[in-house]
Amino acid sequence: MYRVIMLVVGYLLGSIQSAIIYSKYMRGKDIREQGSGNAGSTNVIRIYGKKAGIAVFCCDIAKAAIAVVIAKICYADHQIIAALYAAIGAIIGHSYPIYFGFKGGKGVAVTVGAIYMIDIRIGLISTIVFYISLKLSKIVSLSSMLLTSSVPVCIYFLYRTAPYRREAVILGFVIAGITIFRHHSNIGRMIKGTESKVGTKK
Repeated sequence: MYRVIMLVVGYLLGSIQSAIIYSKYMRGKDIREQGSGNAGSTNVIRIYGKKAGIAVFCCDIAKAAIAVVIAKICYADHQIIAALYAAIGAIIGHSYPIYFGFKGGKGVAVTVGAIYMIDIRIGLISTIVFYISLKLSKIVSLSSMLLTSSVPVCIYFLYRTAPYRREAVILGFVIAGITIFRHHSNIGRMIKGTESKVGTKK
């Protein structure tokens, strides 16, 4: 039962879409109708500048972190599993927010906030993976997908003796899968060689 509860709690918190709130109610125009159409910090930076983008990024991290903390406090005997369900709920909520017509962002910042609160070791490793990929490829979307793909791998190796290891690894793959699915258009552009790179203008 706690799995369902934390999935719902995470979803409701994740649905608080800061990019949409900022653009629609503070700037007068929905971010989903501007730039790439994605309700995330990268598009906010593109349209409204770095300060706005950083603020949105921090809010996205915070809502995921809060969901995970609630899971850990309420279900101390099932911390990691409860936290993973809360994280998945937050990512789905961010991607398909119930408050904003089920059209949201891609959930990378939310994922980062969640995994750091679940296990800081996983957070650090995935961040290193992101920056190595970004350094080599200059492609943010590819680096974001590799970041989340490292989550189940980290869980597999860091929780070798845990009784809940199998379920935790599966949930890690769910997190990675959501991110990859949400980046399907980016994958198409990468295949065509038209995906934007850091430091280039298109």
